[in-house]
Amino acid sequence: MVFNSAKKRSVAASVAGALMVGASQSALSADEITSSLDDQQSVAVTIYNENLALVKDKRSIVLPKGDNALAFRGVSARMRPETAMLRNTSVDRSLHVIEQNFDFDLLTPQKLLEKYTGRTVQIARMNPATGKETIEEATVLSTQNGVVVRIGDRIETNPGGRIIFADVPSNLRDQPTLSIQLDNKTAGKQNVELSYLTGGLSWQADYVAELNKDDNRLDLLGWVTLDNTSGASYNNAKMQLVAGDVNQVRPQMQRNRMIKGMAEFSADSVQQSMSEESLFEYHLYTLNRPTTINDKQKKQVSLLSAENIPVKKELVLQGNNYYYQSSYGDIGQKMKLGVYVHFNNEKKDGLGMPLPKGVVRVYKRDSNGNAQFVGEDRIDHTAKKENIRLKLGEAFDVTADKKQTNFKVVERIMSRNVYDTSFEIKLKNAKDEAVTVVVREPIPGDWEMLKQSESHKKVASGTAEWRIKVPGESSKTLSYTVRTKF
Repeated sequence: MVFNSAKKRSVAASVAGALMVGASQSALSADEITSSLDDQQSVAVTIYNENLALVKDKRSIVLPKGDNALAFRGVSARMRPETAMLRNTSVDRSLHVIEQNFDFDLLTPQKLLEKYTGRTVQIARMNPATGKETIEEATVLSTQNGVVVRIGDRIETNPGGRIIFADVPSNLRDQPTLSIQLDNKTAGKQNVELSYLTGGLSWQADYVAELNKDDNRLDLLGWVTLDNTSGASYNNAKMQLVAGDVNQVRPQMQRNRMIKGMAEFSADSVQQSMSEESLFEYHLYTLNRPTTINDKQKKQVSLLSAENIPVKKELVLQGNNYYYQSSYGDIGQKMKLGVYVHFNNEKKDGLGMPLPKGVVRVYKRDSNGNAQFVGEDRIDHTAKKENIRLKLGEAFDVTADKKQTNFKVVERIMSRNVYDTSFEIKLKNAKDEAVTVVVREPIPGDWEMLKQSESHKKVASGTAEWRIKVPGESSKTLSYTVRTKF
């Protein structure tokens, strides 16, 4: 049998038209009590980092005494129903939940047809010549890759016309619904709260920083981006965010799974649009005003703004520890230096609040006053008084040539190896002004510096560091010999 697209569109249109007929029939049993968003008194949403949120939905409903069937409509389509908990906030211990069902198979023309497989529908067709409408009874045989029906003693595929349904099946809802069977001990108006965990809600922090002319101060603006794909909207919600890595039990089979201009800063110190507090081993941020986040919406809210934060810029030449175990020719010519900026998250420096993980994008104004993007880096959750270090890119005008000038085997007995290795690093500065270059060398094993043209500092057990000042439009050479023992 041949399926054509015109007939498919006709069927879809006819089903959609018939939904108005079917939807007028109540999908709910006569004694079911329905609670919609019109009953909502307040809603609070706490969003975690790992696509997880806690929703607390408070509503006012009227319940008779005894057994009740409550349809709690407008919940998240990605609710984890095993986490749902309903309680009465008016009268303690007056509700006892017996059973609950999460109905997320939503009403659509296709779903309605699927539910009517094996059942009888009516098909209304108009004769274009006479304008007369005829109605025939049909049995839905299949809805896979089209519609197959039996009309009398014949089989038709994708029949034209309007499909008329007697009613909407009770297990098909027009929006996500938690159906609850409960025993109520107190008749009358009740204030209830439904709390549950859900997926489809996430947040991330993003930061925009602007360096000053001398690269020794920056202004910082923090944003929080809320992303809602949960299938529900949250109106005038109290919004809270948890920063930290909260452990979740994973299913066993799923273990792996430029802005045009800069914002103007006017605060003398950090301004927080969110209040912050410690929560267990995490940090909780509370938006200082209610906000609405609609389904399939991204919303940005301000996290903080601070200005005039002291910052240090570093040009770093990073070595490798394998240089010290054998003889090499030229290791590298015109080696690039990493460009880093770092600052302290301290109150005295204009910050001093726990910062959620996110991306920091850094800008600097050119000679015409236009903000230009100069690099970005990602930070992890950063506590107060911690240092923040950002790699923004690689230097253009400051480069290095590095070569091994000597390699000598001093001793090689059994598992003991002793080597003397000499290096020469030529640092070249094409800038007009002098720069300081940090040369950081990871040296393996037990080591000692035998000879050096500049004094080093042992910043870690396996790391030597030099700070070399290179004059403008000039160069400077660092040479050293180190003995390593393995």
